[in-house]
Amino acid sequence: MRHKTICKNRRNALQVLIAIACAFLVGCSAAPDESRVQRYELKGKIVSFNKAQQQVVIQHEEIPGFMEAMTMPFTLREDSAFDVMRAGDTIQATLVVDDERTRLENPAITQAIPGAAAKATPASGPSEPEIGADAPDARLVNQDGKQINLRQYRGRALVVTFIYTRCPLPDYCTLMSKNFAEINRELNKLPELRARAHLLSITLDPAYDTPQVLRSYGAAHTENYQSEKFDGWEFATGDPEEIRRVADFFGLIYKQEAELVDHSLRTAVIAPDGKLYKLYRGNEWKPGEVLNDLRELSGARQPS
Repeated sequence: MRHKTICKNRRNALQVLIAIACAFLVGCSAAPDESRVQRYELKGKIVSFNKAQQQVVIQHEEIPGFMEAMTMPFTLREDSAFDVMRAGDTIQATLVVDDERTRLENPAITQAIPGAAAKATPASGPSEPEIGADAPDARLVNQDGKQINLRQYRGRALVVTFIYTRCPLPDYCTLMSKNFAEINRELNKLPELRARAHLLSITLDPAYDTPQVLRSYGAAHTENYQSEKFDGWEFATGDPEEIRRVADFFGLIYKQEAELVDHSLRTAVIAPDGKLYKLYRGNEWKPGEVLNDLRELSGARQPS
């Protein structure tokens, strides 16, 4: 009996060791693929910064092989850097780009006026709307070349974001489109909620993003390609002044920089009555948050 017990204990111990080894191997396989991480040297001037959001806006020089010179925000997670920087200082850092995010590492800051106190400079731009404000109507053109307007979606919740197809940063337009793709997939599993909600991505680069370009871009994100009907998620372009008017309403700041667009991020949830229900700033929001908004607007219960 004692021999059987020892053998049994040994088998159990072996099974535990195998389980630990398997868990270790799975963990290792999930590690980031460094071969897909790109690093570039960035040089520029600090325009503004926000330590709480770990974000710094930089007017940077051309980044050879990646991006033309422009002004845009970057994520910087080294809090000590914010304690010494100020608007007007020069900065040199490593820009790290992977499949999901961009960030700055190893910043070196040179003060424009040595010893000057750090002070954030708020970015200027259009004011944001109050929650409950009437969303503007807008005459746009969808990926099929069909005239659309925001008013036609009354009776359904409408989620609007702004992108452009040539955006090089994975945590800007690409992330917005990935998030919308996930929301779209989940809505397709929920027919009742799908019927009460609609997604709309508006380009900030209408000169390049024609309906044909948007159709190809959109179909690639739904992975339905030639069979995509865009019934629940549309992509829109239109007159630049009309796009500007809608973007300004939501407080989005953008400026054309040659082939690129320097822009902030805004994602809006509009209630079926056409009033603003929620406004997400930046790229930290998750698809689940928007899905919960849509459930609340439709009165649907969340799955247990």
